[in-house]
Amino acid sequence: MLIADVHVTPSATSLPGSAVLQQLANGLAAWALIGALVAFVAGAALWALGSHSQNMHQSSAGRRAVVTSIGAAVLIGAAPSVVNFFFHAGGSVK
Repeated sequence: MLIADVHVTPSATSLPGSAVLQQLANGLAAWALIGALVAFVAGAALWALGSHSQNMHQSSAGRRAVVTSIGAAVLIGAAPSVVNFFFHAGGSVK
């Protein structure tokens, strides 16, 4: 029994509503970046206040918030490239 080869070529214009989904993804990414910015500023303030008041727990919580928000911003920015990389890597499997 012969089975036909299956090929996938993603196209943003193939289905109705694709432009809306792209706008939704862009909006969610913008909200996530704004959230990362707010977390960064709040973490930096917490870190500074904890350091100046000799409160090591508050200082480490602020430092953790700053590092986490930086990591989140990097992942949000890299998400399209990571998805495309793995899509192309998967497409090259024979």
